[in-house]
Amino acid sequence: MELKEDLNPSDDLPLRSNTNHILVRHYVLDLDVHFDSRIISGSITLFLEPVETSGSTGISTIQTSGQTSPDGDFTLVLDCCDLTVSKVEELDVTSVLSSLDVLPDVSSRSSADVPLTRQTDLIRDLISMSCSQWRHKHQLLSLCSGAPGVQDGSSMRFNTDRWSLQVWKDGVTFPQQFPRALRICYETKPGGGSVRWTRDQDNRECVYTAGSPINNRALFPCQEPPVAMSTWQATVRAPSGCVVLMSGEEEALPTQDQDTSMFSVWRYYVTMAMPASTFTLAVGHWRQVTEEVSLTGERCEDRTVCGKAAAVAGEDVKDHPIQTDRSDSAFCCSSPEDKVLSAIDYSGVDGSISCCHGDYPCRFTMQSAWSQRVIPHRVFSCDCLLHKAQMQVLPLLSRCLAAAHDVLGVHPFPRLDVLIVPSGFSSLGMASPHIIFLSQSVLSSGENSRSLCGSRICHEIAHSWFGLVIGARDWTEEWISEGFATCLEDIIWARAQQLSVQETAEQFELKALLRWRRLSDELQNSKEELQILRPNMEKTGEVRDSGSSTVKHALNPDKSFMQVHYLKGFFLLRFLSSHVGEQRFIEFFRLFVKTFHGQLILSQDFLQMLLVTFPDLERNGFTLTAIYADWLDRPGIPEWLYERSSVWSQAKLVEEVRAELTSEQLVMLLELLLEEEELSRGSLRALHTTYRLQTQDAEVQHRWCELVVKHAYAQAYRDVEEFLIHHQAMGVYLYGELMVQEKPTQQALARRCLSLVQEEMDQSARRVVEEMVL
Repeated sequence: MELKEDLNPSDDLPLRSNTNHILVRHYVLDLDVHFDSRIISGSITLFLEPVETSGSTGISTIQTSGQTSPDGDFTLVLDCCDLTVSKVEELDVTSVLSSLDVLPDVSSRSSADVPLTRQTDLIRDLISMSCSQWRHKHQLLSLCSGAPGVQDGSSMRFNTDRWSLQVWKDGVTFPQQFPRALRICYETKPGGGSVRWTRDQDNRECVYTAGSPINNRALFPCQEPPVAMSTWQATVRAPSGCVVLMSGEEEALPTQDQDTSMFSVWRYYVTMAMPASTFTLAVGHWRQVTEEVSLTGERCEDRTVCGKAAAVAGEDVKDHPIQTDRSDSAFCCSSPEDKVLSAIDYSGVDGSISCCHGDYPCRFTMQSAWSQRVIPHRVFSCDCLLHKAQMQVLPLLSRCLAAAHDVLGVHPFPRLDVLIVPSGFSSLGMASPHIIFLSQSVLSSGENSRSLCGSRICHEIAHSWFGLVIGARDWTEEWISEGFATCLEDIIWARAQQLSVQETAEQFELKALLRWRRLSDELQNSKEELQILRPNMEKTGEVRDSGSSTVKHALNPDKSFMQVHYLKGFFLLRFLSSHVGEQRFIEFFRLFVKTFHGQLILSQDFLQMLLVTFPDLERNGFTLTAIYADWLDRPGIPEWLYERSSVWSQAKLVEEVRAELTSEQLVMLLELLLEEEELSRGSLRALHTTYRLQTQDAEVQHRWCELVVKHAYAQAYRDVEEFLIHHQAMGVYLYGELMVQEKPTQQALARRCLSLVQEEMDQSARRVVEEMVL
């Protein structure tokens, strides 16, 4: 059976799930990780509920139409690709639940409801259990996932195409008649876009979810439109020497697989309903970084600051489970300057929290969560990067977490893992519930070069609020996540560094100038259609009758390496902040989080609340229509940015030239030198020696490599090769610079580097580089 929608859009990603008719409320995954065949196999159980809508009378009614099979049967459509589905079956949950007096009497039907079977009744009551009973509810859902298939002579039928899995049952014509519990048996494919099989920096096998444009549909069949919010629990079996990290609210400890000693079993769960795209999995031979090291290189004696227990660095997590001080009230990074940055004491909750999201145990209503400045956290890496992770990530993490709490309030999630991912990871970082992936490129060799690492940690932590606990209802509005995180990155990092008000302002100006230069260059070298922050414009958030939609340009490989949503979104927020005032804008962020946590939003939700909160904005001409026209709905650069950039260019930190430069100043210096037509070899040699460029962070090294390529400085070609091998997330367009110079030596260097890393490269990056080089 083929659906009528286009299955092969040019560069738009189809979201095929019919979420207007039926929704997955809970997933139960039971998976085995096989490194020998590079597949993940097992099953996923879906607990479903038909969508209810309000008719003109205001009476709750159930959807009675939807996509159908050729025979007129209602069809459940799931987003799915690169999966081999072997079986779909309806589960007989009555065999598990009917003999147990376990469900409360939650049945309450309106007169519009149709008669339900005992099986449907049980699942509906199970899904409707209160969040106060979530642990018991998860136990029952787990029991149901192991129930036998229904033996009534009728079976579930299914079909797969490029982008979806379609499931139907003969004779079932409406969503409310459709089975409420399905088990899908399947396995992934080695080349599936959602799963990245590779080797870590110690050359040991590992696998992680890639956060690719197709999200998780090549990991498990799911509903990928953001509105399909669900909870999940997962059991993962992996080789005994591996660590399994995943989105989950408690730190999982492995147990022995009953069938074989060669595998361990890990279990995770979440109680907050979130889009399936936020699910994250990583399996590898990583070690927990457990030795605290302060920013001065000395061991930190205050264990409550880092939320860690004493242990030897590099020991297996299963042998030394992390223990945490749940109060996490101690934080040694405070100063008079730190207090100046906060005009309001946010140490407690004012008691006026009114949640507008679905039913789940919400930390925003927990007094203990509001006072928890540093949530329990762990850091993992391969052996060869343990020391760098000890010296940089672990001590910075607690500071950044505390600073984020001071800026934004209660942490939305109860814990956090940070993983230094393999070198083929396609970006500098990625945030998911309870886990952050960091590229090795944020680590530096220099003792005083921590800016890139700290600011990236702050960026990913900021996503806990903007991107995760508050998400975009339409994925084309990527700026809602990335623009906000980029803006908050600066605010949180300045606070973590304990900068004075003046130092904070100076750092903001320098970073703004660097981003302006990057945005200006990007917009000059990209298609206009990729420069628009709201490409669907007035149709943003609209879906088809079934609930399906598309994400514009999501499959365009050029877009995945653009930063326009980060940078233009950042500047829009800085523009608004300049008219409201820095501190008042931060306070508004907190108010917005308090109002919209646990929900999905569109641009107008943020902007309308801003205009209501600050009515002077609209009186001065900053209307919703004007902001759309200037910032969101057209390509190019708004006029305010041109005017402001001239001010940033004269900032104090830009004008300073001395031996001891910050990382941002070094980047600024190298970018200015890149504008010079000629530089002598002596100048390049002196530059390299004076600033020890090979020990600086990856942002500095990247500009240095550009200089080396531009001026054919052969003595430093080794630096270029090292950068392309070890900083793959940042080196994509450096290949283009090597090829465009049309120098045989440089082109040979590009081809050699590609041959060394192409097997471990991210698929999108590899396609782009191969087009340049081959």
